[in-house]
Amino acid sequence: MRVDNRSADVLRPVRMERNYLKNADGSVFIETGNTRVLCAATVSEKVPDWMSDKGSGWVTAEYGMLPASTSERRNGSRARRDSRSLEIQRLIGRCLRAVTDLKALGPRTVWIDCDVIDADGGTRTASVTGSYVALRDALDKLVAKGKLKKTPLIDEVAAVSVGIVNGEALLDLDYSEDSSAQVDMNVAMTGAGKFVEVQGTAEGMPFSYTEFNEMIEIARRGIEELLLFQRKCLE
Repeated sequence: MRVDNRSADVLRPVRMERNYLKNADGSVFIETGNTRVLCAATVSEKVPDWMSDKGSGWVTAEYGMLPASTSERRNGSRARRDSRSLEIQRLIGRCLRAVTDLKALGPRTVWIDCDVIDADGGTRTASVTGSYVALRDALDKLVAKGKLKKTPLIDEVAAVSVGIVNGEALLDLDYSEDSSAQVDMNVAMTGAGKFVEVQGTAEGMPFSYTEFNEMIEIARRGIEELLLFQRKCLE
């Protein structure tokens, strides 16, 4: 049994609260165990200069951890984002663009801001899962205002961590598990069951094809559950 008495293939308790912020076009507060992330979507009626002649829109993300989100205070300035934060925000943006018809979005940008309030493992995957719901709400508002005929979303997306700890494949790692894992992997998939991202690294001994498949399978089942949470949250 794990520290929180979960079985190997069980997610941490998940909670999502929509419309958490007054001024954002879409916002979600997501909890996965003791990890808590605030995801906000803001629509801008313009695109970056490099996209000005492409006739399509853009979805991009920023990710940061609040100074007190970890056991030791972090530098809270987004102006000095570290390489990890830059990598994670690119991941979030890729996942959301993968399920958005950017041509149908039109010449506008949706900014996704993910602020980690408490970090206990899986902050990037929680950010992806929560940001999809925030994006959906923001786009639905554009439809309600008559700025779009229909939502440009073409699928759903959610993400989860998985890894090998003490020789066993585990789903949804908390910090203690992640920090001691022999293999650490993050998986993002669509509602149609297609992969958007698979990030896997052996921290010690290389892992086998059989172990890889086992991790992918429990990640797939976990993501199916997260997609159901998203749908219930959006009802």
